[in-house]
Amino acid sequence: MRLAAAAVVLFLHSIECSAQVSELCKPTLAPRASGEQVADRDFFPVIARPAFAPRTGPKVLLDEAHLNIHTADGRYAPFVDLLRRDGFVVEPNRSQFNGESLASVKILVIANALAPRNKKLEWTLPARSAFSKREIDAVRSWVREGGSLFLIADHMPFPGVAADLAREFGVFMVDGFATDRTCSKDEFVFQRSDGTLADHPVTRGRDAAERVDSVRTITGQAFRVSGAATPVLLLAPETVVLLPRRAWQFSEDTPRIPGDGMAQGAVLSLGRGRVAVFGEAAMFSAQVSGKERRPMGMNMPTAAQNPQFLLNVMRWLSRILPEN
Repeated sequence: MRLAAAAVVLFLHSIECSAQVSELCKPTLAPRASGEQVADRDFFPVIARPAFAPRTGPKVLLDEAHLNIHTADGRYAPFVDLLRRDGFVVEPNRSQFNGESLASVKILVIANALAPRNKKLEWTLPARSAFSKREIDAVRSWVREGGSLFLIADHMPFPGVAADLAREFGVFMVDGFATDRTCSKDEFVFQRSDGTLADHPVTRGRDAAERVDSVRTITGQAFRVSGAATPVLLLAPETVVLLPRRAWQFSEDTPRIPGDGMAQGAVLSLGRGRVAVFGEAAMFSAQVSGKERRPMGMNMPTAAQNPQFLLNVMRWLSRILPEN
């Protein structure tokens, strides 16, 4: 009940601030390419010092039971490859979440789940949860008992379908698109130098060679946090969140709120478990889009530290890195 009340307060605050959004906002966001986005199978970043010997690391379950856009054989193949080369044992999940399906799992990864009504790309409001209450309760209990959750939800409609689960951990997702004050930018760079990238074990790594000073994201969402959650990717002042009724359909009348004080990444501990929540999915994969095969994600020249950041997050979830 306290988390729900906090969500209402945060929502009302956003509405009160909406009048302050700059008049420079002229929504022109659009998908990066008209062609299909596919995994970049040639992406092979070097891992100088793997965390575990091959196939001796923690068991990682990548969810594929909730119409997930990102799967082990699909767009998240580079994600899976990087983890396996770091020693993690990665398997797809095709079952509903419950005590039995999670019993032997150390880390659960959920990336861009969808609700049944979204199956045929009906990416419109109202949002419906991708997870039943029973599944949400099971995941929360599993985390409290020592499991680690890696929850990733991109731009609308993904925040809407993951919101009920995220709220259990003090993360309040806004079902929209994060952009700049002109409402045209589809990338963010989070940096230590300007304070948008926080100092935390997931950015420090195990030593200086694993330190991350810059992380790039591509067309994500924004969320607020409360309680134990610590933001690690903080959206800069004058960020705007567009709230369309249908994904990728914007106009001068599209509702919008300020993104000041919101985040695109946060981590927290709950009971004996750990949780990492991120509001953008391509940052943890390597894709190419359209006929021009435009790089999207870790394979972008400007996202050179994203692979190390992913490894740091996974090592934090597996407790190789300290809590704080």
